[in-house]
Amino acid sequence: MLASLKSDLLRGNGTSQMKARALKIASALVLVVALGGNANHSHAQPGTTAQHKWVATWGASQQVPEPQNAIPSEDLRDATVRQVFHLSLGGPSLRLHLSNAFGTEALHVTSVHIAHPLGPASPAIDPATDKALTFAGSLDVTIPPGAEFVSDPVDYPVAALSDLAVTFHLEAPPAQQTGHPGSRATSYYVHGDQVAALTLTEPKHLDHWYQLSEIDVIAPPDAASVVALGDSITDGHGATTNGNDRWTDVLAARLQASAATRNIGVSNLGIGGNHLLTDGLGPNALSRFDRDVLAPAGVHWLIMFEGVNDLGGLARNGEVSPSEHKALVQRVVAAYQQIIIRAHAHGLRVFGATITPYTDSNYYHPGPLSEADRQSVNEWIRAAGHFDAVIDFDHVVADPQHPDHLLPAFDCGDHLHPSPAGYKAMGDAILLSYFAQ
Repeated sequence: MLASLKSDLLRGNGTSQMKARALKIASALVLVVALGGNANHSHAQPGTTAQHKWVATWGASQQVPEPQNAIPSEDLRDATVRQVFHLSLGGPSLRLHLSNAFGTEALHVTSVHIAHPLGPASPAIDPATDKALTFAGSLDVTIPPGAEFVSDPVDYPVAALSDLAVTFHLEAPPAQQTGHPGSRATSYYVHGDQVAALTLTEPKHLDHWYQLSEIDVIAPPDAASVVALGDSITDGHGATTNGNDRWTDVLAARLQASAATRNIGVSNLGIGGNHLLTDGLGPNALSRFDRDVLAPAGVHWLIMFEGVNDLGGLARNGEVSPSEHKALVQRVVAAYQQIIIRAHAHGLRVFGATITPYTDSNYYHPGPLSEADRQSVNEWIRAAGHFDAVIDFDHVVADPQHPDHLLPAFDCGDHLHPSPAGYKAMGDAILLSYFAQ
């Protein structure tokens, strides 16, 4: 049909310039059909097909580890680091994202292996599952400062809700480490190149992650991922170390239990102590939006659950004027609006989570004005016309008799962070129907 169109256009009346333009248009149509009618196929990622796509199954926001959370530099000279990650979505193939996002110099990683760990809190792996990764065809990779590097795809089936051990070797320590301190998972390190070792003998260990930002799996074309952007209540302060019982873990398990949502992955991009408006522990939420919300593979939904540190921090060292409280509420709401605008511009659906109670917090000691701020912000979140849907975490975990307090059974003890039971209630309260579109 298109060949006939080209012939008819050239035989028709008009100037030679008009005929040439018509021929160019017809040729372009031929090219579109050859590409399957979709120009996006010209940008398809290696390792994908029309029937498959990359989707993030795990993720963690990167930051500069505080001194007490960094590995001593000399411990990373000629060192092997083994870390365990709990996946959400399964798939037949995977790839890793190594991160040097906050590095000040290039980072040389000499080798990276993956394997199935013998347990979520074990430095031992199943040797039959050990496999080396490559980066642009090489076993080693040099990551520029401020960048990340994605591994080559590897055929390596992983089950949903399973654990994956990632082991890498460094010749020299990073000039500046990049990591995620709030892992609630144990990592191990020893000297020497032991990336393929069955177990690490007498390793040092700590509960933080380093230099890894994302794990993707190949998934069906209707698969997608959820990003949870938040602070320590998303990061999981108060959850069980190596227990994978944050509210995001509960949500991931529920999604996998339903045939209708089994192709959805969950990435927890919470940072303990994070703020919407100012840098604290990690970059502020607005400044990390592109890297942590837009960049993850296959992202389609954003759960926005942040603001308690902004509200609590205003009067932490002494009460301030009502006008300062009002101004802060306006700035928090404006930040939410910016996130909604930016997410919608990229086709994401945005769910707003209400801020949970923190009266009697051992850290913030909020007064009546701070509680009024929380109520004002939550009223805005709940109001129609802002978020695409609302997740009312405040209602889920508040004490009905004292709604400015956490329910005692859901309080980890500091009156700010939920307990594992509280996190389960939060994860159970999210309507799976939200992920139908």
